[in-house]
Amino acid sequence: MIWLLLLGLITYFIVQRVTGITRTPVWALWFVAMLPAFSLVGWTLAFRGQRPMPPELVILMFVLCLSLYLYLIQRGRISSTSTVEGGTPGQTQNSETPSDSQVEPSALRPINKAEESSLQTCFPWSVYYLQNFEYRPQAVICRGQLRTTPEVAYKTIRENVEAKFGDRFFVVFQDGPNNKPFFALVPNPHASSEEKPEEKQGRQTLARPGIAIGLAAMTLFTTTLAGLQIIGKTLDTELSVLPLGLPYAIALMSFFSLRAAGHYWTTRRHQIAATLPYFIPVIPLPLLPVGTVGAFIQIRSPIPNRKALFDVGVVGAIAGLVIALALLLWGLDHSTVVSLPQKPSLFDFQALNPRFSLLLALFGKLTLGSELVAQKAIGLHPVGVAGWIGLVFTAFNLMPVGQLDGGRMVHAMFGQRTGAAIAQVSRLLFLALAFAQQHLLVWAILLLLLPATDEPALNDVTELDNARDLLGLLILAFLLVVILPAPKVVLAWLNL
Repeated sequence: MIWLLLLGLITYFIVQRVTGITRTPVWALWFVAMLPAFSLVGWTLAFRGQRPMPPELVILMFVLCLSLYLYLIQRGRISSTSTVEGGTPGQTQNSETPSDSQVEPSALRPINKAEESSLQTCFPWSVYYLQNFEYRPQAVICRGQLRTTPEVAYKTIRENVEAKFGDRFFVVFQDGPNNKPFFALVPNPHASSEEKPEEKQGRQTLARPGIAIGLAAMTLFTTTLAGLQIIGKTLDTELSVLPLGLPYAIALMSFFSLRAAGHYWTTRRHQIAATLPYFIPVIPLPLLPVGTVGAFIQIRSPIPNRKALFDVGVVGAIAGLVIALALLLWGLDHSTVVSLPQKPSLFDFQALNPRFSLLLALFGKLTLGSELVAQKAIGLHPVGVAGWIGLVFTAFNLMPVGQLDGGRMVHAMFGQRTGAAIAQVSRLLFLALAFAQQHLLVWAILLLLLPATDEPALNDVTELDNARDLLGLLILAFLLVVILPAPKVVLAWLNL
């Protein structure tokens, strides 16, 4: 019960961070976030610890509660600038985090006739031939004919609008129907003339090192406890065993730290306002001893273009992949070969089935050699467990759906509409694969619950360069090596 109380306090502290972006009561969000822990405690008390909750039920419960949590946040979300042709850029977020608050509709200022005439002069006919204005509740749509390259058009018109209106508007450039790009002027909730003192202070305190360090310290403790569970130790025996959980804790936190640092560095490079990385500590569960659900950053300003959108998705993914692969290889080299259980699980670290993943099968055979044969599994070293968790986490975030890293990459490579279509097809294909590979079913359900699209960049028309397109295709191809099971021909070749 002490652990439940501590978890409740930590969860309440985390839930309070989203009160500025939603009207949903804090107690409702806290209850949904704590529901898995309450259910596990209730199950344990009901069966007096003699019958553990099935792993599939635990994972499904977490997925459903997370989906309900995100739904409640979205349902009560304070109005933002995302109301133009399928969404305009407001404040976006990392693959695992909610965005921050923006502006109430009542605070928006309409453009009067004099301002409309002034706005018309911002569109030179040789750059973008303006044909008409359309007024929306939270934007002014400017439609016309593009007369030059998208990059030149956006730069010219944005500079003209800023010269006449200052920072009053975000200038958005999006693809419209019939491939005719249009401009949209979205009121900037942080415009200098309207910003309240408390809002300005909030923007100036994006970096809160005290909170970041405190959450990291708590996460180090919870992941150390998880490391003890992985090796079959508990603090109930003696306190001196605590350092034995550090190899796993340090390895896993290194993965999430490097991944979040990649995202943070990219936002700074593209001059996107973002918070420091925040870890999320979780009390480790007997059936899922992880200790954290990752580290995240909050992006507090629009992403300027598709190039920046791609970089935000790909840099963190590559950084995570590099360290996850290194940890997995080292951990496999120090792992043992054990008998394959009758019902193998994706997170059964004591007897992990290498046939779940083509990459795992290849790496397992490379490091363990002739010891790893058919009907054998891998007893992962704690560092290898951290590497495997990192690899699974990265693979899920590379799925080309919504605000996941892969979704941002596909959006940047192919555009928002095509990216959304790819997301829908990917989710259906993954669901079909999950019927053949039962351990992927929870992933498939979670992907179906996620939105298929993310918010566009300010300049969402200018396409990527060839180098980024090629890099994105290579990363997505690598994703298939991770999530697809090893084919029978490969297993026969590897003697697995």
